[in-house]
Amino acid sequence: MKPFLLLATRAEDVPADEEYHLFLRFTGLAPSELERRRLEAEPLGAIDLDDYSGIFVGGGPFNASDPPEKKSPVQHRVEAEMSALLDEVIARDFPFFGACYGIGTVGAHEGAVIDGTYREPISVIEVRRTDAGATDPLLADMPDTFAAFVGHKEAISTLPASATLLVEGSACPVQMFRVGQNVYATQFHPECDADGISTRIRAYAGYGYFGPDELDLTLAAVRRLPVVHTGGILRRFAVRYARP
Repeated sequence: MKPFLLLATRAEDVPADEEYHLFLRFTGLAPSELERRRLEAEPLGAIDLDDYSGIFVGGGPFNASDPPEKKSPVQHRVEAEMSALLDEVIARDFPFFGACYGIGTVGAHEGAVIDGTYREPISVIEVRRTDAGATDPLLADMPDTFAAFVGHKEAISTLPASATLLVEGSACPVQMFRVGQNVYATQFHPECDADGISTRIRAYAGYGYFGPDELDLTLAAVRRLPVVHTGGILRRFAVRYARP
């Protein structure tokens, strides 16, 4: 089969490598079937979509809503590369799944309003399928309400007209959407388990996601509910779009 491509932006090796292995685990792909490019380390370069079955985007510290003057040169470069890639992805309705940072990239490309209105503390919350989500092939076998890992400084407050809302939350309304038939993005983290998100909590303890005295509370918050369904979304994406 043609490999999938994982675009990553985490500069810290431990959470970056763990993210890659979590994508392998939840998609069921072998390392030879999931090529990783770390955009924080080097430019994306030319991408021929015909070489791949689909694209995943992982999470990272970049925020689409940051003022331009606060964005690093690397973030500006990555945003420009992602925007150019999404021009072709959206035009072709090419299989794409963006988790966390992926929702910011797709949302920004499509004209969503992204700001801090619905920022979420790191935790486990319950989210709900919409009517459209209940019929989507990536969510068809999911319960109507399920637990998911969250934790973001920004979120989509106004969904663009091109997007179909698939999963919603009470405190943060836009949790998953689709553009066209094959381009997906999630606010929650389907690529995480409790150990994986705990690694990130420790790695990003000084990044403003929680207070300096809240590390133990945050580690406890991600174990308040079992998260058992979200990884299957990635597996269904990989199975649905794998191409010879």
